[in-house]
Amino acid sequence: MSVNRIGYVHARVTDLDEAISHYSNTLGQTVIAQEDGKVYLKAWDEFDHHSVVLEEGGVGLVKLGFKVHTEDDLADFENRISRFGASSERMSKGENLAVGAGLRVVLPSEHVVEFYTDMEFLGTDTGTLNPDPWSRRAPGAAVHRLDHALIAAEDPALVERFFQECLDFHTSERLITDPADPEVIGTWLFCGQKAHDLAVIKGENGKLHHWAYWLEDWNEVLRAGDLFAMDDVSVDVGPTRHGITRGKTIYFFDPSGNRNEVFSGGYITGADFPTITWTADQAGKGIFYISREVNDTFTTVFT
Repeated sequence: MSVNRIGYVHARVTDLDEAISHYSNTLGQTVIAQEDGKVYLKAWDEFDHHSVVLEEGGVGLVKLGFKVHTEDDLADFENRISRFGASSERMSKGENLAVGAGLRVVLPSEHVVEFYTDMEFLGTDTGTLNPDPWSRRAPGAAVHRLDHALIAAEDPALVERFFQECLDFHTSERLITDPADPEVIGTWLFCGQKAHDLAVIKGENGKLHHWAYWLEDWNEVLRAGDLFAMDDVSVDVGPTRHGITRGKTIYFFDPSGNRNEVFSGGYITGADFPTITWTADQAGKGIFYISREVNDTFTTVFT
């Protein structure tokens, strides 16, 4: 069985107080815990203890976490990762606040990813008994949940192969140079039924492009854009839509310079979903369908 879903993003920020204001007041996540220069946040429609960890001291990605179904899955992944030639180690319960034991892996792109079966369960704001459809308590954009992340790799095809062969991910879409000589520029990978849980584009190893939050529809995306203007959030691109994944989107920066996204739409995938291919000459349309242009910051700014 494949990985269940993306579980958390752990990133660095230059000023923890500024970051807390952005992620709680503007985006609407709740601060669950704070210790040792770190803050743990969750969105109103997430069950587990946290989905975002922010650590003071710089910018960029510390690690990603993915939740898996069973201990047997962890053991199977560990064996397959070893055969692939990547490095991994077991992690103990308590190494991460509220997270159980698991497996820590260094990707071919030098990113650290952790796989675990258990996290402390807190529940959503609306509960599971006769729940309301949304939380009246969530401020700001009231993001629903962590949706996906996009990382950079010098060899996206190698990272794609790692996730396919070791972790049973599938490729929903792929951006290539030329069908006659198809070098992979970007790949969009999924483990459940979303358009993507992780994307990888060509760039410097170890770098982060963005992580994204789910919103319900286009109206919520537009409302988020209004809030970004009210709070003087630096917007990179949007509101607009993607050709790749068909998502509606705004990209923006947190006070430290890490890129975030609010995202809605997309399509349903599955194990039999055929990979959609985009060519480099249509990259503008694939990435930003309406303008059909990609700005300089979007392809050059990583943290």
